[in-house]
Amino acid sequence: MCGICGVAFADIRREIDMDTLSAMNRVIRHRGPDSDGFYRSPGIGLAARRLAIIDVSGGDQPISNEAGNIHVVANGEIYNHGSLRSELLRRGHSFSSRVDTEVIVHLYEEFGRDCVKHLRGMFAFALWDSATGTLLIARDRVGKKPLFYAVHNGTLLFGSELKCVLAYPDLPKNPNLTAISHFLTLQYVPDPLSAVDGVSKLPPAHRLIWQRGSLTVERYWDLEYTPKLEVSDGELQARVRDAVTESVRIRLMSDVPLGAHLSGGIDSSIVVGLMAGLMDRPVETFSVGFHEEAFSELSYARQIADRFGTRHHELMVTPDAIQVLPQLVDHFDEPFADPAAIPLWYLSEFTRKNVTVALNGDGGDEAFAGYQRYFADAIADAYALVPLPIRSRAFDPLLRLLPAGGGRPIERSYTSAVRLVARAARLSHAASVVRWGSYFDEAEKTLLFRPEVLAGAHIVSAASLLEASFYAAHADNRLDRTLYTDVNNYLPGALLVKADRMTMAHSLEARSPFLDHEVLELGARLPRRWKVRGRTTKRILRSAFSDLLPPALARRPKVGFGVPLAAWFRGPLREFTNDLLLGRDARVAEILRQSAITSLLAEHQAGTNDHGKRIWALLNLELWFRRRIGPARHEPVRRDREA
Repeated sequence: MCGICGVAFADIRREIDMDTLSAMNRVIRHRGPDSDGFYRSPGIGLAARRLAIIDVSGGDQPISNEAGNIHVVANGEIYNHGSLRSELLRRGHSFSSRVDTEVIVHLYEEFGRDCVKHLRGMFAFALWDSATGTLLIARDRVGKKPLFYAVHNGTLLFGSELKCVLAYPDLPKNPNLTAISHFLTLQYVPDPLSAVDGVSKLPPAHRLIWQRGSLTVERYWDLEYTPKLEVSDGELQARVRDAVTESVRIRLMSDVPLGAHLSGGIDSSIVVGLMAGLMDRPVETFSVGFHEEAFSELSYARQIADRFGTRHHELMVTPDAIQVLPQLVDHFDEPFADPAAIPLWYLSEFTRKNVTVALNGDGGDEAFAGYQRYFADAIADAYALVPLPIRSRAFDPLLRLLPAGGGRPIERSYTSAVRLVARAARLSHAASVVRWGSYFDEAEKTLLFRPEVLAGAHIVSAASLLEASFYAAHADNRLDRTLYTDVNNYLPGALLVKADRMTMAHSLEARSPFLDHEVLELGARLPRRWKVRGRTTKRILRSAFSDLLPPALARRPKVGFGVPLAAWFRGPLREFTNDLLLGRDARVAEILRQSAITSLLAEHQAGTNDHGKRIWALLNLELWFRRRIGPARHEPVRRDREA
């Protein structure tokens, strides 16, 4: 695991100065505290920070081929590097280390830009071919490892984190209002956008080719949900069991201490159970909990730890959000509002004191349909068949009373059946497939943004992005289209960003067996009945691994990391929030109406509405403006008259 960055010029005679390259590399030291490395030549500069996992003493980067005309820096792990190395040796290549990154160089010699198709793992790499003056940058299929880039005055800048690119001298740091608008709805900034104008994210499963100032970005892989596998149920279960087991096995390669994050859910429990059967020593497991019992799953994690005889470590935390929030903002680099980042921050810090690598259950929900919203697809299909006049008279008046934001008292007052129909109805529109609700919907953002900002910015709806994925899916049913949309949006935009930044903040490598592309491909081809049946989600995993899971856990619905935001913003964080968002130096007041923020805070603190997640989003946006864009460069803007 590492961090990478670099600079490439259109003028291949131009040289990058070492101070600039060092500055870009220095800001990601947390990604690789063990060593740094540089390659400079006319037209190119590459740099890497290394977290040594394999061949600790001999795998420093950059790495070159035998002739010294191809150099690579890479972030991640190539889990099939052993078999690739054997094949490359048979073809006459020679290696100077045991590190997995070296296979990329020789694969490129054999297959050119298609070398990326042979890699199984998580990665973002940059490879320089001096013979052709070509820079190849590629990102893994699902987006485990990040890559930002920008073209500035004929110069390509890139790095594992946005802060690498922003460290380049004279690069403008203006906020991207479209990205901020999407963030306020989705809780994350979707690729290829970044929160800074002129800087992009390389999307998952894409490669970038730069040659003498010409830039091309192209996709090299996609997930297909048809045709379905037509084998017996027993064969399906065996295939899933074998694929997940193999995915866990190859992720146990490490020359440093290794363990697992154990949440007490189905996915992480399966991973730990398989690890226990594959390892010759007890698995080191790590869990974190809150004193608020409703937000803690430690009891479930203990059941699994006891079942498999792990060396279990628990951390009970009382988060100081005021203290940790600025650190989260610094590591995310962009506005990011998933509050589950808080427990993952503490869990990663705790884990790193004992091991350097931790396996987890990320991706099981997207691969095998684990979210409870997925079972509403069948209801959405049925709802769509109801004649329009009946829907208009019987259902739609009720649905209009349910606000899109969710989590409000009026929504909680309905019976579960009515809520389910309401949510299913929303899902009948492709734009709502990622979440049943949003932080701020488009109508609410119209009232939230200052009118002069809306008038001067070209802001498109977040729904249009999700619709594009939904209808682009290689699928023939709503559930698979929903899964495809999640895999291409929510997974890389939110879940994997959270996992990468919070673990790497503490120099901890996270590995996710369910995100292996072969496991995802198998999951996509499963018949619908083995994903969701009735209200049972992830049916194939519950069945294929029934011997590993205690019966109570196998029946347990999906539960995510919870954070008591509502209580925090009515109690210990109330004054901090008001000061930050309503103070004279509030940066968000330059783009958002202060009157709207004042009303939102008043409603929440009075208990008439739960705006906890929305307030969390606004806090993250405000701190991001201050820490990444900088303090106000002019007098505070005129406040709304109502404020």
